[in-house]
Amino acid sequence: MSNDTAVFLGQFLRSPGTIGAVAPSSRRLAAAVCAPIPERGEPVVVELGPGTGSFTSEIQRRLGGRGHHLAVELNDTMARLLSERFPAVDVAHADASKLGELLDERGLRSADVVVSGLPWAAFPDGLQRELLTAVTTSMTPGAAFTTFSYIHAIPLSSARRFRALLAERFEEVVQGRTVWRNTPPAFVFTARRPR
Repeated sequence: MSNDTAVFLGQFLRSPGTIGAVAPSSRRLAAAVCAPIPERGEPVVVELGPGTGSFTSEIQRRLGGRGHHLAVELNDTMARLLSERFPAVDVAHADASKLGELLDERGLRSADVVVSGLPWAAFPDGLQRELLTAVTTSMTPGAAFTTFSYIHAIPLSSARRFRALLAERFEEVVQGRTVWRNTPPAFVFTARRPR
């Protein structure tokens, strides 16, 4: 078992309602989730629920020193780990529902891309709505929001509710192909143009 897997499993056992995975995401899933990050300019990229940094690493690779990368992590252990591993990343040990305030504190008007590793299917309706409101009100009009879902969660009512909420809050929502090389397999949602 890798060290990151041990961290994830330990934190999941302590708090399964906020840590929705027992292992870090694969490089293939990270590549799919981070695809909307622009190749040019100085984008503001927000990462919600970065965990041990699978997406963080891919975001940093794609940015190549450009823009501003804000990673918002609620779990204290994981936030400390991220700060140590990624000194160039602005790690906020905070609740994602405070995204607007976090951007304001940094003098950032809005996000160009929001990448989410949050366990949406584990959240009740009210929390899904609160978090998605924080996301959509913090995005530029042409921004992209990406997140993923494990294929075993498809039939869950909370996962269906989240998919309907995405369609309600964004003009365009595209579901990507299944990433089979992930534990467990997952697929990506890319949403654009918040309503």
